[in-house]
Amino acid sequence: MPTQMEWARQGRITEAMAYVAEVEGVSPEEIREKVAAGVVVIPANPNHRTLTRFTGIGKGLSVKVNANLGTSYDYVNLEEELEKLRLAVEAGADTVMDLSTGGDLPAIRRAILDHCPVPLGTVPIYEAEFEAARKRGSFFDMTVDDLFETIERHGREGVDFITVHCGVTRHALERYVRTERVTGIVSRGGGLIAAWMLHNDAENPLYQYYDRLLEIARAYDMTLSLGDGLRPGCLADDLDRPQVEELIILGELVERARRAGVQTMVEGPGHVPLNEIATNVQLEKKLCREAPFYVLGMLPVDTAAGFDHIAGAIGGAVAGMYGVDMLCYLTPAEHLALPTPSQVYEGVVAFKIAAHVADVARGHVRAIERNRRMSEARYRLDWETQFQLALYPDVARRIFQARGSQTRACSMCGPFCPMNLVEHVVRRKRAALEEHPVAMAMPTPC
Repeated sequence: MPTQMEWARQGRITEAMAYVAEVEGVSPEEIREKVAAGVVVIPANPNHRTLTRFTGIGKGLSVKVNANLGTSYDYVNLEEELEKLRLAVEAGADTVMDLSTGGDLPAIRRAILDHCPVPLGTVPIYEAEFEAARKRGSFFDMTVDDLFETIERHGREGVDFITVHCGVTRHALERYVRTERVTGIVSRGGGLIAAWMLHNDAENPLYQYYDRLLEIARAYDMTLSLGDGLRPGCLADDLDRPQVEELIILGELVERARRAGVQTMVEGPGHVPLNEIATNVQLEKKLCREAPFYVLGMLPVDTAAGFDHIAGAIGGAVAGMYGVDMLCYLTPAEHLALPTPSQVYEGVVAFKIAAHVADVARGHVRAIERNRRMSEARYRLDWETQFQLALYPDVARRIFQARGSQTRACSMCGPFCPMNLVEHVVRRKRAALEEHPVAMAMPTPC
């Protein structure tokens, strides 16, 4: 079966393209053209039977938000992960990733797939290294076939997009070794493949056998999310030589994927000072020929532990304004612990707001119109319409009702609400003018 990209190049508008066009408020033909060009991706593996909400990511579309879920070495609780999934989707996550590294990984993934209405992503090397350690005693004994068989299994089961750290090449690693970094390699998948390469004195199989990867991705229409294994893990490491070299390689791999009819997006940092966000986005868009850009955060400070979801949302809004297409959320637990379900919800909320901020800054027509209608309803003290237009209506309504007002205004200003007060005076003036138009028009005698 053709991929979304191949259908688009044949001139066919698929169900997924039509769905995305409706959500975005653009023509299906515009979506088709952008998918054909590779500047928009729609992760949609036909084997993902519970996928009901197609997501378009890329040029000219609204900024999307991804939520990471998954078990860890220390905490394995499938029911909790399913609750995280439910809350993430309820809060508005456009995609979800299962990053599980503990427990029965295939069973966890299948359970999440069975309950996931949005595109699901994974990082196959987590499972490949887990299985190699279990079967052979060491992750370093993972074979090339182990890795590619795992990737194919994910596609066969219905995973919509996979993170693959193809740009961590031997040459890039040599440059990394010669570079003094504060935090080294912080990408878990990138670190795993780098350690395997150094231990086995081998090239990255995802790069060396990239054509094999493309064949698997094309067979299941899995979107490749080209991971940034050498991304900076702190502000001091941003835009160093290993990061930029990897990005150059990823740009080349984007072009190869497009020629093969495989949808591709590029992952980015990470920890980035606010004043360097625009540079990061411009580099990716230029080097990767406008491939959709998917970033972690961005996090403009290293010191907001416990509140990284807030700091990251600030950076994410700026990144979205400059052209980032999807934000990977952060939670209050980032850098500290595996997040709880409530922290997952908090993270999605923070980043959905950041994405909306970016949409307004980018001139997204529907976002701007929604904000104007909210302002008009606010001026009219039309609370019901305000609740309907709020990003999170139930929360807004609950706060308003918790401290009810004796007037039409909220309990903050009450009878002193400036909009209510001024509007009342204006109405009286207008009524007087309508009743005595001539007298109101005559000048006052000296």
